[in-house]
Amino acid sequence: MRYVRIWRVLALTLALALLWIGQDGPAHAQGRKVLVIAIGADQTGLDPLLGGNNESGFIQSTIFDGLVMFKPGSSQIGPGLAESWAVSPDGLVYTFRLRRGVKFHDGTPMNARTVAEDIDRAINPRNPCFVLARRSVNTYIAATYGTVQAGSAAKVDALDDYTLQFTLATPNAVFLTNLAMRQLGIVSSAATKKYDCDPSQNPVGTGPFRFVEAVRNDHVTVEANPDYWGGRPKIDRIIFRVVPESSTRLLMLQRNEVQILADVPPSDSERIRTTPGLKLVAQPGLTVMGVVMSADAGPFRDARVRRALNYAVDKDTINKTLYGGATTASQIMPPVSWGHNSTIKPYPYDPPKAKALLADAGYPNGFATELSVFAEPRGWNPIGGAKIGEAVQAYLAKVGIDAKIVQYEFGAYYQRLRFTPWEGMAIVGWSGDNGDPDNFITPLFGWDDATNKPRPTNYGRLYNATLVQLIREGRETSIQARRVQVNQVRATRANVKGFLLNPTQMFFHMELVSLE
Repeated sequence: MRYVRIWRVLALTLALALLWIGQDGPAHAQGRKVLVIAIGADQTGLDPLLGGNNESGFIQSTIFDGLVMFKPGSSQIGPGLAESWAVSPDGLVYTFRLRRGVKFHDGTPMNARTVAEDIDRAINPRNPCFVLARRSVNTYIAATYGTVQAGSAAKVDALDDYTLQFTLATPNAVFLTNLAMRQLGIVSSAATKKYDCDPSQNPVGTGPFRFVEAVRNDHVTVEANPDYWGGRPKIDRIIFRVVPESSTRLLMLQRNEVQILADVPPSDSERIRTTPGLKLVAQPGLTVMGVVMSADAGPFRDARVRRALNYAVDKDTINKTLYGGATTASQIMPPVSWGHNSTIKPYPYDPPKAKALLADAGYPNGFATELSVFAEPRGWNPIGGAKIGEAVQAYLAKVGIDAKIVQYEFGAYYQRLRFTPWEGMAIVGWSGDNGDPDNFITPLFGWDDATNKPRPTNYGRLYNATLVQLIREGRETSIQARRVQVNQVRATRANVKGFLLNPTQMFFHMELVSLE
């Protein structure tokens, strides 16, 4: 009897141990399905209104819903937290009918009042949690809701428990598409208050997955929301694992330590395509990349210098050798966008013309400057910034430009470009957030009327009054005819089913993904 009791104790101990493994262990333990996604850099904040880097967006897109959402695999608008909506004939009033019975992950009901409370912190300077008062941030608040400072703020009203109405100051053709972006995901106002107006590391939304933990420079974990209005996710948990080195990410995919690679350099594509058990997933991407120059500082104030450097670099060769044949850009709008103008051709490679323009601008012997780069891969630059920086540096040297490469950690890199008066050149890129051409033109060339300064993502600080007016007119008309290739590549294990790319690169609709 004593031995029987001992065995019973051992059996109970073993059962508890297996149960513990099932809670937090590998995907096969106790049938729990855990999907691991390798990302190239750590998140910089999980509050949608504060924006953050692409990796932040990957995670935000699993936690938060918008009033409207992109349909699976596309940038077309469909219902989200709002089941339906109506727009007034003058384009100023948007009325949304919200879903009933939806709750935030903290149990707070989602209704017109709680949604309006979250939006209030975006537009109301008197709100104690007013986002723009806390720190320098890059947001879509002004482009979507307007601002009090510029006299363009939208008015938001809860007409009843499930009817939300916006009254805009001016027509905004991209209002609905902006609302679908991960940057306009709806946050629990109760959580915002609980965390002293800063839910960036304690995000609470209504999405298919809810936040579990974030370990700096290691991983972020989210788990299935069993009460999700769109249906319980097919996987139990997603771990976003921070793996900066591309070769390590690929090795982890081959070993089944991760099941999805968020960024795939072109040099790895063929290996993935020919490896049993792996799968390459691609679609035309809303991405562009290039070199920005400080248009208001140094030699780059002269447009002849900026044109000269465009002639000095052999972009076709760089795209062929480093990016597996990516499309050479002729404009800021990628070919997949309906705003792309196919009649515009790229600058040809012409070093003699570059030298002539430099001489005409007063720099016959060139000049010295800095070229800022970053190490981590991006969706629009899966090889990282250092390699492209070295290639550009070599071409510039041939026309007398001595470009010293300075490398930064990515978070510090964009903080510097967006919020300090830097001078020189920098590798930058952009991933479209909603499929609309305005989402490229306004962030990259726009001007903030409220502060009379360039938008943070107008990295070159270029100002042209005619351009600013045309951008404004384009945003205020809803007639598409008047407003008028780089692939997004990811890799997965073959047993990942239901995973759909989205042109914005975000991990939307992960509730559809399953592991076989």
